[in-house]
Amino acid sequence: MSKSKKVIENIEVLSVGAKGKAVARHEDKVILIKGAVPGDFADIKIIRKHKNYDEAKVLTYKKLSPFRIEPACKHFGVCGGCKWQHLDYNKQLYYKQNEVYENIKRIGKTEPLEYLPIEPSPKIYEYRNRLDFTFSNRRWFTDEEIKSKKKFENKNALGFHLPGRFDRIVNIEECKLQADISNKIRNFIKKVTDSNDWTYYDVKEHKGFLRNLIIRTTEYTNQIMIIMVFAEDLQDEINFLLSTLLKKFPQITTVVYFINTKLNDTLYDIDYNIFYGPGFLTEQFEALKFKIRPKSFFQTNSRQALNLYNHVKKYANLSGKEIVYDLYSGTGTISLFLAPYAKKVVGIESVPEAVTDAYENAKFNNVANVDFEVGDIKDIFSDEMINKYGKPDVVITDPPRAGMHQNVIENILKTKPKKIIYVSCNSATQARDIELLKETYKLDLIHPFDMFPHTYHVENIAVLSLK
Repeated sequence: MSKSKKVIENIEVLSVGAKGKAVARHEDKVILIKGAVPGDFADIKIIRKHKNYDEAKVLTYKKLSPFRIEPACKHFGVCGGCKWQHLDYNKQLYYKQNEVYENIKRIGKTEPLEYLPIEPSPKIYEYRNRLDFTFSNRRWFTDEEIKSKKKFENKNALGFHLPGRFDRIVNIEECKLQADISNKIRNFIKKVTDSNDWTYYDVKEHKGFLRNLIIRTTEYTNQIMIIMVFAEDLQDEINFLLSTLLKKFPQITTVVYFINTKLNDTLYDIDYNIFYGPGFLTEQFEALKFKIRPKSFFQTNSRQALNLYNHVKKYANLSGKEIVYDLYSGTGTISLFLAPYAKKVVGIESVPEAVTDAYENAKFNNVANVDFEVGDIKDIFSDEMINKYGKPDVVITDPPRAGMHQNVIENILKTKPKKIIYVSCNSATQARDIELLKETYKLDLIHPFDMFPHTYHVENIAVLSLK
């Protein structure tokens, strides 16, 4: 990698590529351009040269794309959370769908019998049920703030990490991704903590009182959970802040807090304290209720998650006689969704806390025909498990971004379920796995879902059946 100062005039932006960056071509070389959208014409400067592509920044726009729109958020372009707010939503969907289709063809080396169009998100703003914010005494100042030459004595920030910088936080005054109550709560907490001169965390010195704020909400039951993370156990200050917050926002359902004195932000190995309420949220997806605890994973876009689960149920097409294996089952959401229509559902998950949540949610919903196994899926999805529960008729798999382990694919090919429903947040690794299955399975359909509007991320369902 080398730096460059080469300027290219009036180049046309053609498409989008890796991680949502705009793509142009010059002298048979790909150029990735931050901030541009397809259809723009611009003068650009090459800032980094790589073997297979260059990176550039825009100097001047000569002609703006017809697909460019005004971003809804005042922090767009700085915080890095929404890379595509300036791109028309229908065009966002087009590029996401195209990425899935191209990965299946190019990496999977196969064509499905049916390509289904991408499912738009029911909401394109205020769709997230969780946002994580960081307290920092190292606020990032924008170019406009620096140029104003104002004196900013308060260098505290409560917001998001600047992309690529672990030590700089963009102070967020409004975020369009969660219901507006989230903005009101966060700004109130910032006001109270600043007015009391409490210390914000210094990530380099590893000291300071206030560390993290997590706001979780439910879509269908209108509940709110506040999770505060403190780096010091100052009980008087904690009690004052949380009780003041509850007086201001009586609609808050539950408040919990962690004392994290470690060098990292991970909370899974720390116990939490319940300050107010039951310590969990209850969300309802149709007839099912789910307890969401502070450490529980739950799909971030609730409305689109429900839509996705209903399509998984539809494609499984269960008669009540099938044994279903739900690989990478998490907190058991899909397992519980399918249980009323199956003979037996077996969920497999590597995170013990998730399995505890899954069993609790099964009990919460009086679902008796599910079992969950905890452990590394490549090890426990084995002959021993088949002997214990029976051969699966249908396999649901929803792996992490890295896709399925080779051992898991080999065991699927060995057990030969009649149908595989593969849910993925990374169509490239999904396509790789489909290519490994294609000698034994035909690809019936693919169906993309937009779970994260204004980002380049896309979810995809692939349905495979035994040849």
